[in-house]
Amino acid sequence: MKLPESWRHGTVAVIGLGKSGVAATRLLAREHVKVYASDGSQHPYAEDAVRALGTLPGVEVELGHHNLARIQHAAGVVVSPGVPPDAPPLKTARESGIPIVSELDVGCRALEDTRVIAITGTNGKTTTTALIAHLLRSAGLPAEAVGNIGRPVSDMALSSPHPQFLAIEVSSFQLHDSPHFAPDIGVLTNLAPDHLDRYASVDEYYADKAMLFRNAHGKNAWVVNGDDRAVLDMVKSVTGTKLQFSLEWKADAWYDAAAGALMLKNGVLLHREALNLLGAHNVANALAAALAVHRAGVAPSVIAEGLKSFRALPHRLEPVREVDGVQWINDSKATNIASTVVAVEAMTRPYVLLLGGRHKGEPYTRLGPLLKSQCRLVIAYGEAGPIVAKDLEGQVPIERGTTFADVLARAQKAARPGDAVLLSPACSSYDQFKNYEERGATFRQFAEGL
Repeated sequence: MKLPESWRHGTVAVIGLGKSGVAATRLLAREHVKVYASDGSQHPYAEDAVRALGTLPGVEVELGHHNLARIQHAAGVVVSPGVPPDAPPLKTARESGIPIVSELDVGCRALEDTRVIAITGTNGKTTTTALIAHLLRSAGLPAEAVGNIGRPVSDMALSSPHPQFLAIEVSSFQLHDSPHFAPDIGVLTNLAPDHLDRYASVDEYYADKAMLFRNAHGKNAWVVNGDDRAVLDMVKSVTGTKLQFSLEWKADAWYDAAAGALMLKNGVLLHREALNLLGAHNVANALAAALAVHRAGVAPSVIAEGLKSFRALPHRLEPVREVDGVQWINDSKATNIASTVVAVEAMTRPYVLLLGGRHKGEPYTRLGPLLKSQCRLVIAYGEAGPIVAKDLEGQVPIERGTTFADVLARAQKAARPGDAVLLSPACSSYDQFKNYEERGATFRQFAEGL
């Protein structure tokens, strides 16, 4: 594994001990690198795994505190994606000229024998990542989905043998600190404002997304959204082969609305009814995944069979069940306005929309015109509830919910046979839940108990 020589003679600080930080620490320990691993919480998310780190030779773990003096003299810093850039340990490292890299960057250095397909964008990353791994496995190729989708890259680097392919979901935060990251194939699903609670501007957010291409070379292939002007502007001068997918025109992969078919080049790949995913955005995700794996050498007929067998991921426009004629749909992963727009546009029946959580900085006014035709009621809740109600006032009926249990009870009461109840919050979950998965699981548990 290629690491800076200074890392082997000094101590590397790992900041944040969720799954990524734990995996990075274990990988560095395997390479006989001394590690100071710290987390600001007394009870980090991966608590049991963190305790096990203390038994590794050369690893020192500190919880509830970051020793800034230790970080100031570290040979390097590895940061977990959940640590904000203005956190004191990162600020200390920058001021001291200590190189900061992501767990993604470190993990990929140990996977030189693996072909990497990287997926980023504002929305659709996780589904597209899962689709790519599924299609590769359907073709008989050893492949895993890692990164933001769940399993850290460093964890995969610790396993043996390494898979032939990795589909890696990468966030803007990870890309910012991954100077050596160089995928073989890259996918950019779309771009829309997001994370404005962490970025000073949309341009700053997009600049981190563009880091996907920082090590581009002539042998790369880039799969990009041909319907998204911001995407096309971003890749205009990027080196490598550009492959476009589109829902609007005849691109490298495209949707023929008249024929109701997903097309690859000039041939029918799959008829729409055979794709078991809700919404036009999932047609786009399927086209992007098909282009990526076709570039990796998989035949269209094999891709088509793989698409037929793929099912919706939890918390992403996931139909939970239908009760008394009401369909309950879990889209808890929709943590920004653009994601909720996609969900709303996928609805084919009247619906009650659950909207709220922790506000992320973008106004909800964009949703107003889209809700007028089919939305029976918006239930606004959480810390963002007052802002949601103010932004949508007069455009759609609104109720204010209190606890999440109250929100679900109100939705059950308001929905009529033939309706849907759609959890697509456009907010993060951290005001009431530890993550969007817990929020979605609570919704699912309620629906399944009806």
